[in-house]
Amino acid sequence: MSQAELDRRIHQVLSEFELVGPFSAGYPVNQDFDYSALNPLLRFAANNVGDPFGHSRYQANTHETEREVVRTVAELMRLPPEKAWGYVTSGGTEGNMYGIYVGREMLRNPIAYFSQDTHYSVVKILHILNIRNIMIRSQENGEIDYDDLRESIRINRDAPALIVANIGTTMKGAVDDLERIRGIVEDLALTRYYIHADAALSGMILPFVDDPQPFGFDSGIDSIAVSGHKMFGSPLPCGVVVTKREYTAQIGRAIEYVGVMDTTLLGSRNAITPMIIWYSLTKHGQDGFRKIVAEMLDTAEYAVQRFNANGMPAWRTRNSPIVVIPRPSPHVLFQWQLAPLGDIAHLITMPHVTREMVDEVIADCLWPPTAT
Repeated sequence: MSQAELDRRIHQVLSEFELVGPFSAGYPVNQDFDYSALNPLLRFAANNVGDPFGHSRYQANTHETEREVVRTVAELMRLPPEKAWGYVTSGGTEGNMYGIYVGREMLRNPIAYFSQDTHYSVVKILHILNIRNIMIRSQENGEIDYDDLRESIRINRDAPALIVANIGTTMKGAVDDLERIRGIVEDLALTRYYIHADAALSGMILPFVDDPQPFGFDSGIDSIAVSGHKMFGSPLPCGVVVTKREYTAQIGRAIEYVGVMDTTLLGSRNAITPMIIWYSLTKHGQDGFRKIVAEMLDTAEYAVQRFNANGMPAWRTRNSPIVVIPRPSPHVLFQWQLAPLGDIAHLITMPHVTREMVDEVIADCLWPPTAT
C-alpha cells in the first residue's frame, strides 16, 4: 500500500471522528482534552510490563509516573498512599476484574453478590474467574436492594461474601450505600468478606463535591476501579485500580525474564496511558477538577429542568451527571449517541456537553413540533 493510500485511510477515519464527535451526549467519555504535548513519546516502544512498584529489566517504561498516579488516586479514594497498591489498567473492566480477582484470592471460594444494575462486565468476569455468584434485585433508582442482599447473604452465610458495590451505576448513576452494606455483613456476623467498588465514572466526581455519598476506603471497601477515559479524558481507553498493598503482596510471583514481580493481570501494559492520566491530574489539580465537576452537575440539573419543562419526565441521582429520560426515537438515539435500556435512555453532561447541546437534544426529541 502506498503512502498516499495510507494517508487516505487516516483521513477517512479522521473525517468520521470529526463528524460524530460534536454529537456525543450519551456515553461517559470526556472529549475536552489536548494531549499533543505527549506526542513525542509515540516514537518509542515503551512498555510497563510487570509491577509498577518494582524495577523492570525493560527500561523504556513509565513506572515512576504510574506510581505517582496510583498514589494520587489512592489519596482521593481515602487510602493513605503508603498503604496503597494499584496500576493503570486498560479500562474499567480490567479494573473490576483485578479487584474481584484479589477478593477471590483473599477469601478462597467466596460467593459474589452484585445488583441487576451492575455493569455488564461483572457477570463476564465472574464467569471467567469461576466464582459462584448471586444477582441481587435493584431498586427503582438503581441502588441495590438491601433487603434482598441481606437475605441472600443470610442464606449463604457459611461462605465468604465478595460484594461488588456500584459507585455510580451505568444507566442511572446510583451509588450503593456502603455503610448499609457493611451494616448487613456485620449484623450477620460474617467474619470474611470483601467489597470491591466499581466507581468508573463517579469515582472521580464524588471526591470533588461538598456532600458526597460514602465511596472510599474509609467506608470499608477493599478495592476500587475508576476509568481514565471518562473524567480524566483520554484518547485511549484506560483506568486505575487501587487496593491495599498487603493484599497484593500475597498474590504476586517473581518473573526472572522481566526482572519484576507479576502482580497485574496483563504482561505488557500501556506506558502512554499513565502519562495521560498524570497529565490530566497535574494540569487540572484538585481545584480544577472541583470546578469541572461543579459545571457538569450544573449542566445536568439544567437538563433535568428543561426536559421536565418540555413534558419529558427526567431525573438524576444526587451528585450524578447522568440524566435519565424516556426512551426517545431511534433517530435521536442515533444522532446523539444516547444509551438506551428498555423504556429509558440517558444523556451524560460530560465536560464537553454544553447547555446548547442539551437544548438541541430536547428540540430533536420534540420534533416534529406539536401543531397548535
